Amino acid sequence: MKKLTLILGLTLSMTSLSTIAQGNKKAQDQENIKDMCGCYEVRFNFAETFNNAKDSTYQPSKVKQVGALEWVELVEDKSDKIVMQHLLIANDTMIIKHWRQDWLYENTDLYMFNKDKKWNFEQLSKEEVKGQWTQKVYQVDDSPRYEGSATWVHVDGKNYWVNTTDAPLPRREHTIRDDYNVTKRRNIHAITDYGWLHEQDNDKIVRDDNGNDFVLAQEKGYDTYTKVADSKCKAAQDWWKDNKKFWKVVRNKWQDLFDENKDIELKKSVDNKPLFAHLFSMPPNSSKKKIEAVIDSFIVK
Repeated sequence: MKKLTLILGLTLSMTSLSTIAQGNKKAQDQENIKDMCGCYEVRFNFAETFNNAKDSTYQPSKVKQVGALEWVELVEDKSDKIVMQHLLIANDTMIIKHWRQDWLYENTDLYMFNKDKKWNFEQLSKEEVKGQWTQKVYQVDDSPRYEGSATWVHVDGKNYWVNTTDAPLPRREHTIRDDYNVTKRRNIHAITDYGWLHEQDNDKIVRDDNGNDFVLAQEKGYDTYTKVADSKCKAAQDWWKDNKKFWKVVRNKWQDLFDENKDIELKKSVDNKPLFAHLFSMPPNSSKKKIEAVIDSFIVK
């Protein structure tokens, strides 16, 4: 009886220690995710590395190197969900709503990019996502972009998250190239001594209607976020205060659509304008009804 009691006691102790360790790990994950918030001097660097083009007239993408000042706003901070909005600052005062990233803990519901403005709803098992965080990345108009689930790693003083997933063409490419239709992105988010790093290894893929892929070319991305004083991003902070109610309505509308757990297909344009152009031109005090109507007009039924 004493032996059984001892075994039970040891089992309970080990379970308790495991629970504490998991709690500490999750807290460290949350801290590193939120480390990406604040004011940053950003350097975007992209270079095509290889191509497999069968056509000798193929022209590789030019090397792209550009800098910007960017504010990353912590919009939502919950135990299992962290929402961050990126805002670009141009010419000191001009604010451009940039991409948004949501982080969800042990999330099972994902919208995976297929091609041609189509996203397929997929559901993972709880076992597949145990201890993982899903990063959901959205377009400037808060429509879907790409998503993926992986584990944050903390080892040897390094803190990073790695995932590979399919995505639409990046904005720097989709207006100038039509020779591929999918970007397979290997994303690395690493916390550094200067701020954080977004490293990418991208395949430029031609995908046909049967799901067959041809890797046209490959690309390296290296985006550095160097932390600076928050005061440098005051213009973006002020802009967000004036516009956050508008974009909350937009986010909520999209969430209603995502909660239907159905595949999503979007129109490229309505009245010869993309969705972001419609939303960006609307005043911040636009009604919920008008905002939702604009988004609905882009949904392919």
